[in-house]
Amino acid sequence: MKLAVAMGAEVTMITTSPEKGQDAKRLGATDILVSKDEAQMSAAAGRFDFLLNTIPVAHNMDPYIPLLALGKTMAVVGVAVTEVNTMALSFGRKIISGSLIGGIQETQEMLDFCAKHNIVSDVEMIDMQEINHAYERVMKSDVKYRFVIDMQSLKG
Repeated sequence: MKLAVAMGAEVTMITTSPEKGQDAKRLGATDILVSKDEAQMSAAAGRFDFLLNTIPVAHNMDPYIPLLALGKTMAVVGVAVTEVNTMALSFGRKIISGSLIGGIQETQEMLDFCAKHNIVSDVEMIDMQEINHAYERVMKSDVKYRFVIDMQSLKG
């Protein structure tokens, strides 16, 4: 989200959880779309030139395809086996593409861009002694971003 905003994109976060809206706005989103809200999804049909699908598990992509404008693309970067209704793609001349991570040159370009625009990761710092609790939180999906272990806590 931060990268897209820094590139000048108008960003809408599509989420199943309205509670994530506050964080999305803090990260630069101009709008929030709750995918479980059929009225919101219907109202947004044909609105987007590009969707970046980062869902890392198998999911139904069919509800997202109508959000694309004619001839536009959804790029999938969350690797998962999924099914797609190709009729929705054909009638809207819509495109689904996939991508993995870039190589060394692309990674360096991204890091340089982040440095230039002061884009940093949002993390939750924990002590090593909290690792079991952190794991429990991961299993409960109670983590917003990433845990980072404070290696200084090993000395204690």
